[in-house]
Amino acid sequence: MNRKKLQKLTDSLTKTSKHFNKFEVKCLISLFYNLVGDVTERQGVVIGLDRNAFRNILHVTFGMTDDMTMDRVFRGFDKDNDGCVSVTEWVCGLSVFLRGTLEEKMKYCFEVFDLNGDGFISKEEMFHMLKNSLLKQPSEEDPDEGVKDLVEITLKKMDRDHDGKLSVADYEQAVREETLLLEAFGPCLPDPKSQMEFEAQVFEEPHEFSEM
Repeated sequence: MNRKKLQKLTDSLTKTSKHFNKFEVKCLISLFYNLVGDVTERQGVVIGLDRNAFRNILHVTFGMTDDMTMDRVFRGFDKDNDGCVSVTEWVCGLSVFLRGTLEEKMKYCFEVFDLNGDGFISKEEMFHMLKNSLLKQPSEEDPDEGVKDLVEITLKKMDRDHDGKLSVADYEQAVREETLLLEAFGPCLPDPKSQMEFEAQVFEEPHEFSEM
């Protein structure tokens, strides 16, 4: 990518991603192209991080281990559902992932947890996610029972209109009262330590921009 094109991309992404300054956007674009590798831009070919490359970043950089969660985070970033995260999706996604406001994080987490995209987190979805994110206890005869109990407890705490599922309004109200419930169904945001390490590494010093 030539300097002019890079400058244009940096400017437009600095406008759309609210939480990064120009220097930071430039660093993230640079990192993106390093991760994608040497790909020549051709008409009609999307340059981006596919599911495996993206999951690898979530695992190695942010310590995520749960397959289902990583898959959902990938979908959260891949807004146009084309199977890969473009440079725009990368910068805008990280803007929320690393520095989002509570509003933005609630919207993002809800989308991650709403597995079938119907606008509600159902009992089944809670069960799947909690079962996935809890450590298996070998001594338990029927771990599913414990998960079911947990689903009931969670519903009791968060389901304000008592319809047996969580709407966006239920979820947001519960999280505003108790921020810890933001990731109630599994970790889908970076922990502070890995966030700081990532930012320190990426935003450290001006990256030399080679002619891409």
